[in-house]
Amino acid sequence: MQKTKFSKINDQFNNLLFGFLSSSWKSKSINIISVLTGYFLFANFVTKFISEGRNELIMVPIIILVIELIIRLKPSSSSNLFNLWSVVDKVRIGATYAVILEAFKLGS
Repeated sequence: MQKTKFSKINDQFNNLLFGFLSSSWKSKSINIISVLTGYFLFANFVTKFISEGRNELIMVPIIILVIELIIRLKPSSSSNLFNLWSVVDKVRIGATYAVILEAFKLGS
């Protein structure tokens, strides 16, 4: 098939939406385990601090700072640290999901 501009755009769009399907089982399983680990850790973390009711004013800025540092310190994809950063970023995504879900549970 000839590579036209439309076919290139279509390939990029498919890679964006369904690119995870072409990755290996190893990377898929590591990503899923990382997201679930982040969810598990932060769901327990948030529940503990809600039940205690102290140190929220200190912990919330620290959590926001750590999340922003994870986002801003992204290494290049050719770096040796990229795989480690990818796992930490997936833990961050799971943690963010846990915090949002806990907020919905509380109704706030």
